[in-house]
Amino acid sequence: MTATDSVPARRVEPTNTTSTYGWVERAFHWSIAILIVTAVILGREAYHAPFATDEELARKAWLFSFHKTVGVSIFFLALLRIVWAVIQPRPRPLHPDRQAETMVAAAVHWLLYGSLLLVPLLGWVEHAATTGFAPIWWPFGQGLPFVPQDPDLAKTLATLHTTFVKVLVGAVVLHVAGTLKHVFLDRDLTLARMWRGADPGPLEASKSHALPIVIALAVWGVTLGVGLALVPAGAPAAPQVAAEATGAANWQVEDGTLSITVSQLGQPVTGSFGDWQAAIDFDEAPRADGTNGNVQVSVATGSLALGSVSEQATSADFLSSEAFPIATYDAVIRAEGEGYVAEGTFALRGVEIELALPFTLTIEGDQATMAGEAALDRRTFEMGETYPDESSVGFTVTVGVALTASRSAAE
Repeated sequence: MTATDSVPARRVEPTNTTSTYGWVERAFHWSIAILIVTAVILGREAYHAPFATDEELARKAWLFSFHKTVGVSIFFLALLRIVWAVIQPRPRPLHPDRQAETMVAAAVHWLLYGSLLLVPLLGWVEHAATTGFAPIWWPFGQGLPFVPQDPDLAKTLATLHTTFVKVLVGAVVLHVAGTLKHVFLDRDLTLARMWRGADPGPLEASKSHALPIVIALAVWGVTLGVGLALVPAGAPAAPQVAAEATGAANWQVEDGTLSITVSQLGQPVTGSFGDWQAAIDFDEAPRADGTNGNVQVSVATGSLALGSVSEQATSADFLSSEAFPIATYDAVIRAEGEGYVAEGTFALRGVEIELALPFTLTIEGDQATMAGEAALDRRTFEMGETYPDESSVGFTVTVGVALTASRSAAE
């Protein structure tokens, strides 16, 4: 009679032996298994959840927050489990003579362990790089050291996260398939060892091989390459944006940011437009008409990157970028107090309003630095009509501009 034919003892100690698992590792295993299923279901539900109304947006944010919180929990539990596994004896295979099967099982386990760290970590770093509306439910902040809030970085990380999820799911499927084989074909104690700590008794040692680790590394390398190849290209610049800003200009914009900030579910979300042009005609001394010059600005509304809600922000409910691809601002500039103000007509979504934008200006030789902001009400432009109050999306949209410019050579 073999060890697997006898009635196995049940292991109730916290530590492992060379024949079975203690209750600590079993608790790690089943807790993580439950959390993986939960995270996958929540992620799928959150991604496909509609957001056309206040209630739908609040539910979508709740699902994403739940998903992210579970993901971070998986990361720390997996890290603890790996540390525990390193300091504990590893139960030996029940069938050491099946070398090919043993190596495949080991490769799947390496894929699982690595993916349990990689997948939630990529999602966590993506969250930190994104200006989003669905926070992780914990008191330790939403950012990470050395991770900037960058839409291109967030887009890359989001693609890698979803790509590596497929490796994790595939490893789980293979792991479950192998377990079912042991239960129904081999009829051995593989599942019983992890389920209730069944101890088959002394087992023969098997040789360790580096091949399973090599296989896992190769799979992760291929996945990384595929993920990077799948990162969507940046949105193309809207045609004729440069041509829209046709006014005379004696200053050339060298660098700058045109941003908006809006409150979503009580949290400020900031994004910026990647494609905009400004024709600036300005003199330090007032001109005959009392102004210091004028400015014409054109903005490709579809170039807005607003964290995790960029698609929503440019949709027909808000900026309606497909129907109204360009927003414009045509204003005169005059001194006001210790700074300046631009006063003119702002056109967005077919609606024109008078807009004053106060700003500060510093000129050193032929270099100028300016910064200013103005507040708009989204209801003025009939945006977000399915969000009739501020519980989900605030009414006020703060427009901020900061740029550096150089005086044209002709000047």
